[in-house]
Amino acid sequence: MQLLEGLRVAKVKAKKAANKAPPKKALPNKAVIKTRKTLDSKQSPRNFKTLAEVRREIDRLDDVIVPLICQRYHAVTQAAQFKPSVKGVVVKSRVEEIVSRVRRMAKSFSANPDAIETVYRSMINVYTKDEQRNWRKIHKR
Repeated sequence: MQLLEGLRVAKVKAKKAANKAPPKKALPNKAVIKTRKTLDSKQSPRNFKTLAEVRREIDRLDDVIVPLICQRYHAVTQAAQFKPSVKGVVVKSRVEEIVSRVRRMAKSFSANPDAIETVYRSMINVYTKDEQRNWRKIHKR
């Protein structure tokens, strides 16, 4: 009798769990949302009237870019726990996949793909060293 009651309770719990809405994904910060709404690959560059305006815009963009770079950094360093060896930290095909993707993105925004590639390769090189350090720390080697 207790076994039947236990099965009934388990079935009710499973049904309730199935009816629950999936967990909500974390939303990006407001600056990122605003940037996504305003970025358009066909949008022409803004015409500034003064150097001060240009600098304010650069600062505003940095306020959006730096937190995203930091989030990317933390994601990369966590990837170390899933890699089988310190040599496995660098996967050249993945690096080339990323570079190819960001070059396409740069072109779609009428930007210099070589400049974007240089920035990403530099970032990947720095992150790789930190990820290798993190791998050694996690795996105690």
